[in-house]
Amino acid sequence: MRKLYFQRDAKRGVSATYEWFVDEVKELGEALTSMCRENVEEEFADVIAWTASLANVLGIDLEEAALKKYNRRCPKCGTSPCSCPFSLSSRGASAPCP
Repeated sequence: MRKLYFQRDAKRGVSATYEWFVDEVKELGEALTSMCRENVEEEFADVIAWTASLANVLGIDLEEAALKKYNRRCPKCGTSPCSCPFSLSSRGASAPCP
């Protein structure tokens, strides 16, 4: 992402890049309600791309940040796999794309 978009992202700045990121997260939410796998995959890719773009503008190494926080264990309970308590929510089946 840095090679492709850093110059444009840097000119756009943090605030405007963040707004694009938020728009993509909203689009991911909309795609999840349709459960069209192709659309969901595309929106996940967009969210990852805009996350990377925002990190690049801020000079943050995403891999380093993720390893620092997660490092192959849950940051809350410290175990792998995670043993934090949770409740299961209902899951929808994947729908065909229109």
